Amino acid sequence: MTMQIVAGIDLGGTAVNYTFLDERGQFLIEHLFEHPARSVEGPTVCLQQIVDGLGLAAERAGVRLADIVAIGLDTPGPASAGGVLSRRGSTNFAHPDWAGFDIRAGFERCIGVPVVYLNDGNAAALWGHVSLFGSGNSATSISAIIGTGLGGGVITSGDVIVGRNGFGGELGHVLIPFHLITGIEGLVPRCNCGRTGDLESLCSLTAIRQSLLPYFLERYPDHPLAGEEIGAAAKRVRGLAEQGDRLCREIFRVQAHALGLFFDEMINVFDPDALIVGGGAVETSPEFRHWFVNEIRAGMPSQREEQASIPIHVIPNGDTAGARGAALQAGNTLLRKVPGVSQGD
Repeated sequence: MTMQIVAGIDLGGTAVNYTFLDERGQFLIEHLFEHPARSVEGPTVCLQQIVDGLGLAAERAGVRLADIVAIGLDTPGPASAGGVLSRRGSTNFAHPDWAGFDIRAGFERCIGVPVVYLNDGNAAALWGHVSLFGSGNSATSISAIIGTGLGGGVITSGDVIVGRNGFGGELGHVLIPFHLITGIEGLVPRCNCGRTGDLESLCSLTAIRQSLLPYFLERYPDHPLAGEEIGAAAKRVRGLAEQGDRLCREIFRVQAHALGLFFDEMINVFDPDALIVGGGAVETSPEFRHWFVNEIRAGMPSQREEQASIPIHVIPNGDTAGARGAALQAGNTLLRKVPGVSQGD
């Protein structure tokens, strides 16, 4: 009997990540399988590049392309719930032909298989949720995914909350009372979206580069990072923080406390079963992850006992979370069911 396979594809700025989910709920690629992305060259080149990479990934997983019955595709936004990219463009889709492009339908035409679309934050959040609660559950989770920006998602009963226009889970642009964070007096954190004091303006690589690192370097003028170009220096902050560097730990303390304030708001809106963190800040050593999660808790205002008992988890398989979530969404949407999921290999 022919095996039904669902593919998950995570299109990023520089790489495409793939996975496959079989009808038993087994992921057929355990670790990261990447293929170079060519999004800067426009839709025609990029979509063919995704197709080419899918063939290579299928060969690696021992899958026939003919057995793929559905595909989940995720990308950074902004885009509609159906996968129509913003006419105003984005960092990852700067080529003019991407403006207003329907990437879901365009890829579906290229590949000849039904395609379901999610933004990358929602996809990672879905995998984080299912990895905790399994398929077919009634739980609610809130996920924050820290990267160049701040993505995330709200999942309830296994369903992604996408909203009317696809902007559900745009958690990075939720305003937080950042003035409650100690040690950043006088800082005015501005987000690229135009807001001041949203979560992304403090909790992202962009925030480190634009606000936090320049702010703290004024207080540590002799720090080794002071002599480096700010973009390159920002990328070194996480590694130095893991090693215990005082300035860099301060930056991540601020980010953790910003998350604490944000999660406090979400607790009072959703009363979730779990809070989930993913992305670069927690793709680190166990010691640093433990410290960071504890700092998130320390950054929350005083809570009632039942609020304080809500656990904070780290998304497993962080590199592949988006592709896994995209595959789950395709299976749930097009096949109407995904059996109990196993991580497999």
